[in-house]
Amino acid sequence: MRRLWAPWRLEYILDEKKKGCIFCEKSKESKDVENYILLRGKKCLVMLNAFPYNNGHLMIIPYRHIGSIEDLKEDETREMMKLLSLMTVLLKKVMSPDGFNVGMNLGDVAGAGIMGHLHLHIVPRWKGDCNFMPVLSGTKVIPEALRETYQKLKESIDGNLGE
Repeated sequence: MRRLWAPWRLEYILDEKKKGCIFCEKSKESKDVENYILLRGKKCLVMLNAFPYNNGHLMIIPYRHIGSIEDLKEDETREMMKLLSLMTVLLKKVMSPDGFNVGMNLGDVAGAGIMGHLHLHIVPRWKGDCNFMPVLSGTKVIPEALRETYQKLKESIDGNLGE
């Protein structure tokens, strides 16, 4: 029998499941470090994905609770694209990825994990980042703790992108 120890997941498993939108809740809290919010714009925020596909997996999330891309206002779209550009520059500087996956999962059948609140994913990719674990056991290995990734990115934002 194979075992992969992930003791940090226990907090998520035992945590009380709340109703409502996690993105709306976290955007209203004053706990940016706890919530891994890297940057707050006027219309959108940037935060680390708590359950990343890869290290440095970011999301750009409009403050407004909308579920479809066609519901974005022009200023929200403009800020999302500006933040996408800024965050790819940041990730290149801090983490040196070889490329990125950028996209939105629109609808349940498309893999949307948070239904009803649109968000844009930025996933850094490295040559060879698909190791043997997904092939043999359907398991993805994330080699760096979320807190460490947050700290590295936040320090670089504060030093270079702070407004």
